[in-house]
Amino acid sequence: MSTWGLAAGLVSALVFGVAAVGQARGVRGFDVSPDDLWTFVSLSARDAGSWLVLVAYGVGFALHAVAIYLLPLYLAQTTVAMSLPVTALAAGWVEGRLPARRWVAVGLLTLGLVLVAAGAGRAGDVVTNATFGWAVLAAVTGLAAATALSRHRGGALLGLLAGLGYAGTAVAVRGVETPVTPVVLLCAVAVPVFGTLAFWVYSLGMRRAVIAAATGPMIALQTLLPAGLGIAFLDDEIRSGWWPVLIVGLGLATISAIALSRDGERLGSELAPAG
Repeated sequence: MSTWGLAAGLVSALVFGVAAVGQARGVRGFDVSPDDLWTFVSLSARDAGSWLVLVAYGVGFALHAVAIYLLPLYLAQTTVAMSLPVTALAAGWVEGRLPARRWVAVGLLTLGLVLVAAGAGRAGDVVTNATFGWAVLAAVTGLAAATALSRHRGGALLGLLAGLGYAGTAVAVRGVETPVTPVVLLCAVAVPVFGTLAFWVYSLGMRRAVIAAATGPMIALQTLLPAGLGIAFLDDEIRSGWWPVLIVGLGLATISAIALSRDGERLGSELAPAG
């Protein structure tokens, strides 16, 4: 396991966690709901706070990309999932202090991530074959259709779609290298497309529900999906004998994220702005 990769992933989690709260605050300040991507881009382009959030996400993504190249995908995504405790703490600036039950969920999620990190082995190699390219193209097309159809739904579902987008970003990054081939170019273009769609629906989710309601399912999906794909298809490795620990860690992280999202969704109607 790469110490530099782990450090990059954890710092990116800190950046993402704080940026998410700024993102929630910004999108809740819009006069109208950005229910289509063009409206969202137009409103964000005129908002100074949105530009600061975008810069922060750019820094976080660069660090995240380092983690993806140096660590197995399941560990790279799990370290980034540490942004949830950071977001939970920082959300107090926007929504008030978290109830004790949600801090328990945050603590269990953190424990799960530590267990996953303990079982990490060698990262697989970059993949640039045609099958990988077609899979990335199908995934980004499907996500674009799903976001268009679901953009009026609630915070938890939008968080899941955001999780799909950020998961797609993580997987597509593993197809970017030199020399540039058609598959490499496709993966390079898919990375910002996945990220833009995810950023938009995550913003919508946090406009319509408390931050945890959108963030919990996003974190769970963007962690578990690349984890499974990395182990199954990208040759990511687990330390010998550590499979049970990894499964327990992923289970704790997932259950805790779901608990946070369900608790937050119940409070969402109190915070969702009109429009």
